[in-house]
Amino acid sequence: MDGWRAFALMIVLFLVSALCQIDRILPFILSESIKADLSLSDTQIGLINGVAFAVCYSLLSLPLARAADRGSPRVVLVLCVLIWSAMTALGGLAASLAFLVFARFGVAIGEAGAVPAGHALIARRIRPERRGLAIGVFAMGIPLGAMAGFSLGGLANDTVGWRAALFGAGGAGVMIAAATWFGAGPTPPLKRVATAAEPFMRSAMRLLASGEYRWLFAAAVAMGFAAAPFYAFATPFLIRTHGFSAGQAGVAFGLLQGALGILGTVLGGRGFDRAVRSGSGQVLAQPAILFIAASATTALGLFAPSGWLSLLLFIPAMLSFSFMLPWAFGAGHLVAGRGREALASSLGMIGSGLLGPALGPLLVGAASDVASAAGIPNGLGLALLIVPVSSVLAGMACLIANNRIAKARFGK
Repeated sequence: MDGWRAFALMIVLFLVSALCQIDRILPFILSESIKADLSLSDTQIGLINGVAFAVCYSLLSLPLARAADRGSPRVVLVLCVLIWSAMTALGGLAASLAFLVFARFGVAIGEAGAVPAGHALIARRIRPERRGLAIGVFAMGIPLGAMAGFSLGGLANDTVGWRAALFGAGGAGVMIAAATWFGAGPTPPLKRVATAAEPFMRSAMRLLASGEYRWLFAAAVAMGFAAAPFYAFATPFLIRTHGFSAGQAGVAFGLLQGALGILGTVLGGRGFDRAVRSGSGQVLAQPAILFIAASATTALGLFAPSGWLSLLLFIPAMLSFSFMLPWAFGAGHLVAGRGREALASSLGMIGSGLLGPALGPLLVGAASDVASAAGIPNGLGLALLIVPVSSVLAGMACLIANNRIAKARFGK
């Protein structure tokens, strides 16, 4: 598919990706107000932004990926957008921890199908030699959604309150769902291949049994432990440690993340396409190097004497998370093969979206509470050291996966 049809598809997929990230990010920048309003602890905030979201998001992605691979990814995607938007708005009515956790479960149920269904649409409707760039454009919605979520969410928090921010985000989702239905258009049926008829759990186990994908999965797990606590607590860190307001932290962090995210996803998508066309087999080497470099600068940023210096030192980490996305999904699709692209994306989401997001923010929140109770200065910064440690592990796993894919798929 070329021309305006491909353009329309990528526009709506970009909007879906951005909205998905906005609704996921909002509780991060709103967390200080939610914490005060509902009398919550850092551990409970970590529960809301961690376990409550990650469990449903990760475990439901497999069946939704299977539905997208075997049925209509357009239908799956539109229904998912409607579900998570309704639950985001419902979160604005929360008067207790239990109700807010319930709302986050609902958001996770809807968002679980967004990436697999989007990748299934790209696999069916975009030419193979352009798919890396298409995945990059789709992934670009993540940093831009983060920028909008942090900046607009922070401003909304300071002006109209956290509840109104959730109501507004939920209402926007209805309009984007309608645009997605028309913009994605009818999806051509998938030609039958042997892997498409295989039971999805058997397909998943077969894919995980492959050495190339297993190390890619390990990299995704480590990335989850780096990214989830970073995004959940970076703005609270700037607010508490360096005296930023919610609006200042949201705008500064959000704009920086948005700009770096655009750069990372575009460069990552084009870089992956070049690596595949060159036949070098180096399909994960560049993100591996960036992760290792980011671990050092992030550690320094957690103990920098000023908030603006912290932000500058966080730049490589922000870039590494977005830069990795086209490489990781593209490499996963290469290993999985035709008809299993959504499955490969779903398994990658489970790797990056289950253990790290479920446990990472919870561990950081608990460690921060313990440090605060003991009177330790910069307790949140100490707790966030999980981010650079996990970044190193992600880089090492990427290097091993890169070598295995180069040997198995490119004969290098």
